[in-house]
Amino acid sequence: MKLGPMKLGPMKLGPMKLGMKPLFALALVATLSPMAAFALPVVGDVLGTNPEDATKALEAAGCTVSQFEAENGKIEAACLEAASGKTWEIYIDPKTGAMTEIKSSDD
Repeated sequence: MKLGPMKLGPMKLGPMKLGMKPLFALALVATLSPMAAFALPVVGDVLGTNPEDATKALEAAGCTVSQFEAENGKIEAACLEAASGKTWEIYIDPKTGAMTEIKSSDD
């Protein structure tokens, strides 16, 4: 038995034929993209050992620094997160420049 070339009819590609997964993935990326641009640092991130470097690092993360003060041997930076409008207290080790703690000033 010989098989000849297959004849395919026109393909119908509607949104439901493609499936919802690609549409969901696209919607998810579009939704999270603005948030990906600004993300608060996490404990262990190095922000800097002086106010100028820490301010640059925090502003790059979308957090506007309003003040610095020494607290319990650490540098405390108070900053306003643009994305959420929340004020955060960020504690930095003055020797390493690493963030050691973060807490909401609302707590």
